[in-house]
Amino acid sequence: MTDTGPPSFSGVHHVAFTVRNLEASIAWYQKVFNATLADGKLPHYGREWTGYAELVIEPRSGFAIGLHHNEGNQGEEFNEARTGLDHFSLNVETREGLEAWAAWLDSLGVAHSGIQTVKDPFPYSTVIFRDIDNIQLEVVAVGV
Repeated sequence: MTDTGPPSFSGVHHVAFTVRNLEASIAWYQKVFNATLADGKLPHYGREWTGYAELVIEPRSGFAIGLHHNEGNQGEEFNEARTGLDHFSLNVETREGLEAWAAWLDSLGVAHSGIQTVKDPFPYSTVIFRDIDNIQLEVVAVGV
């Protein structure tokens, strides 16, 4: 910590989701993000007995998505109305970036919202879609 606030960070390294079917989720994220599967399984820190994660990595940005198998998972679909994650958003700079994402998702047969434009409380446009566990993902362009 400094006198002006907390220490800085340079970006987001990864996000991790607990999933119902690890193999199916790995295949979905590999398809949608052209991600590669990293070698090896990662334990849950401090709860190693509960399961493990595997990482898929988007090759251009290096962004990693951890997909967790958890022994206590009862197979229920994700619901953002409960405490925890609501959604995860990725940034693009332009409307063309959103158009490219919409076209990519269409080519994969992944349902999405199309480009939604919002003016208040600030202008942005977004494309919203869900993974196979119902986790909401979005791509957003602020000021567009």
